[in-house]
Amino acid sequence: MNLLPDQQHLGTFCYSRDRAPTRTRLETVLSALIRGPTLTYASGLAAVHAYLVFLKPKRIAIGHGYYGSRQVASLHQQLTGCEILGFDQLDELQEGDVIHLETPINPTGEALSIRRFADEAHKRGAYLVIDSTFGPPGLQDPFALGADIIMHSGTKYFGGHHDLLCGTLSITPAREEAWFKALHEQRTILGSVLGGMEVWLGLRSLRTLELRVQRQSENATGLVRWLDGCLKSESDNVVKQTVAAVRHASLQEGDMDWLREQMPHGFGPVFAIEMRTEEMSRRLTGLLRLFQHATSLGGVESQIEWRRLVDGSAKPTLLRVSIGVEYLEDLKRDLLQGFDALIKD
Repeated sequence: MNLLPDQQHLGTFCYSRDRAPTRTRLETVLSALIRGPTLTYASGLAAVHAYLVFLKPKRIAIGHGYYGSRQVASLHQQLTGCEILGFDQLDELQEGDVIHLETPINPTGEALSIRRFADEAHKRGAYLVIDSTFGPPGLQDPFALGADIIMHSGTKYFGGHHDLLCGTLSITPAREEAWFKALHEQRTILGSVLGGMEVWLGLRSLRTLELRVQRQSENATGLVRWLDGCLKSESDNVVKQTVAAVRHASLQEGDMDWLREQMPHGFGPVFAIEMRTEEMSRRLTGLLRLFQHATSLGGVESQIEWRRLVDGSAKPTLLRVSIGVEYLEDLKRDLLQGFDALIKD
């Protein structure tokens, strides 16, 4: 595979807001990983804004998920007067409109069928944009299932070390000629480019992407199945005394037919725990030793977040868990000692 930038396609280097050698290198590597021509942006939300400016939809269908994407859609509505629809209003979509589908979903790590939403969009002449942040390359390939654009908050798994902000847009190869140059020109005008230091950090991180993501996916699925097994156990245990439910794509047993096609190599590294009380959910984050209480995710360190702290619409008992590359048994022991402390205190 050729990872050298295509100079005929990208032109010459003159001014870094337009293009720069290291950024072009990062985008070339990402294009190979995501399997479609890719542009980088200053953040994931800058990438969301960029595709809305480019596509100019009159209607945006967006579901529950990352509140920041909904905020960008709401701002776009204020500027353009477009309609914002729910996923129960897809019949109202028309040609040129957009479905913004996040899968796996923030904060639960549960999944929705990309192929089904692609069919719903395309039969109406609309476009499907997939926020695949929680399903990085190696876990799912949205283009193979009908996506028109793939968006990532590269801050998360592309960065992987909690030290850069980044967003990406990738275009289905079938639309490269019609869309790529225009998106590139609009990025230059808007100025939402990725800085040189962030580009260098991104290239560094991609060298370990497969190793990190596979380990994180295996750890997360292992923890989810362990917790779910404790909840289903007939005997009393500390997990049943403190945890009400666990949510993750690996537990969607009725959806496995399409899930095995969509995520054949593993599920996302993020899942949600619902505690029995709000007090337990708030206290647990401060009792853990390996898990850091922090808002970001995707790095090599495991993190846990009381989601209500940053998203007022989240259930007060819900904790978002982002799994790192630590030893699985150490993570289990840390959760167990935290659950024990809740009961004893």
